[in-house]
Amino acid sequence: MILSAYVARRFLRMFVMIAAIFAAILFLIDVVEQIRRFSDQDMGLIGAAGLSALNITASFYSILPLITVLAGIALFLGLSRSSELVAIRASGRSGLRVLAAPAVTAALLGALAVAVLNPMAAATTKRYDAAVSAIRSDHGQTVSLGNSAVWLRQSLLTPGARNDAPRGQVVIRASRASPDATTLYDATFMVFAPDQGPTRRIDAAEARLADGAWQLSNIKEWPLTESNPEAMARSTARLELPTELTAARIRDSFGRPEAIPIWQLPDFIGGLERAGFSAQRHKVWFQMELALPLLMAAMVAISAVFAMRHMRGRKMGLLVLGAFGCGIGLFFLRNLAQVLGDNGGIPPALAGWAPPIVALLFALGALLRLEDG
Repeated sequence: MILSAYVARRFLRMFVMIAAIFAAILFLIDVVEQIRRFSDQDMGLIGAAGLSALNITASFYSILPLITVLAGIALFLGLSRSSELVAIRASGRSGLRVLAAPAVTAALLGALAVAVLNPMAAATTKRYDAAVSAIRSDHGQTVSLGNSAVWLRQSLLTPGARNDAPRGQVVIRASRASPDATTLYDATFMVFAPDQGPTRRIDAAEARLADGAWQLSNIKEWPLTESNPEAMARSTARLELPTELTAARIRDSFGRPEAIPIWQLPDFIGGLERAGFSAQRHKVWFQMELALPLLMAAMVAISAVFAMRHMRGRKMGLLVLGAFGCGIGLFFLRNLAQVLGDNGGIPPALAGWAPPIVALLFALGALLRLEDG
């Protein structure tokens, strides 16, 4: 027990040190990128640093598996070079018992990251997007889900108006939408003129998003500026309403899966499905987040296959390179499984859990083979 705690502490120290180095590198790179990106906005160093602090949280969270494999390599390499690994093995402990402590520590770190760092990354991502929109004065489109409706907001486009002229707003409510976000059903469009209240209400049985316009069918329109809107209402078969929205922007506005805290994902997925949208991407992301602790444990096991042995000279460099290469391979295999899951090629649970389980079984099999000599 004492030995396991010692190995776990060594691994934790390596993990924190490597994580701090990567966080610093990410921060410096992102500061330079923010200054370059907003060079026309006269952004100073403090402003860029503030944006970078918000932006790197999600990036740092995404590379935790790579940090884990590097920490595992550093742990076993340090134990080997100090001959502690030889002493541990001479005491009769098997390779699997030596691996257990850092693997369990990595899994606990993964669970902590999912429980704490995941909501932090989601919150900072939203704040970063809001800050960027504020800098660019781009707050004309938003999308949200209610319990029984889809809500959208867009700028009111007036033909011939200057780009810097005050814009009104169009608030859209629909009972449901198509999975590709291009068609709304039982839609209501409330038109707000600049510095005024609502001026028009348009009800449509169907609203289809085309290039630069909503194509409404079976509509009824009320002029809300009249004293008796119902008396002045008119019904038509078709109407076009200009828009800057696109299907991709609508889907993105519903929230990238990584921008939603894991605790809110099940309810968010249910809301998407009730509104008629596809929640495949969010389901895959949810399963991948649940599997993160196992993935981090698998990363430690992979590092043990290559680095948990007595190493000297050129052979040490090759083994370290092999361990890191396999870790990167698993990282990209996980991303490939995510793409396949997002496209519906494989079930979400398989996309999330298959890569870490396969990698862990491979590593355990390789370690058992090494134990047998």
